[in-house]
Amino acid sequence: MAALGSLSAGEIAESQQEWFKRYQKQVNAPEPASMLLNQTPEPDLETGYVDLFNGVDLTGWTSRQGKASFEAKDGVIMGTAVPGTPSTYLCTERDDYQDFVFTCEVKWIENLNTGVMFRAQVRKTEKLAEEVYGPQVEMEGVKGERRWSGGIYGQSCGGYYYPVWLKEHEEARKAIEREGWNRVTVEAKGKVVKTWLNGVPIAHWVGDGTFAEGFLGLQVHKAKSGQVAFRNIRVKELP
Repeated sequence: MAALGSLSAGEIAESQQEWFKRYQKQVNAPEPASMLLNQTPEPDLETGYVDLFNGVDLTGWTSRQGKASFEAKDGVIMGTAVPGTPSTYLCTERDDYQDFVFTCEVKWIENLNTGVMFRAQVRKTEKLAEEVYGPQVEMEGVKGERRWSGGIYGQSCGGYYYPVWLKEHEEARKAIEREGWNRVTVEAKGKVVKTWLNGVPIAHWVGDGTFAEGFLGLQVHKAKSGQVAFRNIRVKELP
């Protein structure tokens, strides 16, 4: 395996060939040989964190873009898809997070695509009064075979920055727990973003500085049905 911070071998895994063909022409799609491997241990998650969810209500959060349901229930945030509405994001009211470690736990109640937005922005478009866009830690539904959870997607801004399609990502593609809680961690420091899923290193993406700050958000992807729960939602800002 490549040394810390160095380029990977850049070979697409056999199981990912069809996905590579499908996604390689996306605006953000990286050349496989240019992708960096995350070989850094997950950050310390014990000290210096602020809880973003009080366990009782959605104080400090606001729902954007769609009309899917978010509610505080039994100490978790429950996100439920609503037919006929766009993807919906429960976003922090604070919108100036820059460098930080964010972590939360995710559990699927019913299959649904979801994810964690970070350094996200909002804009008005011809179709939407407000459109959430920016980088997102992908959390796929539990039924798919692509297995890119923990990768980094450019939501409404060009597609995958960091698809989990390399041979070196074999362990990363196995990190998801389909029936239990999954810990998602993202560290954003300057242009460098790294992710972990249940402690397994996933993405190592170096951006161009376009998304230097913004809000955090929890996604309910547009769907006819689906439900996902979030808990232990915390952030530690970095100097």
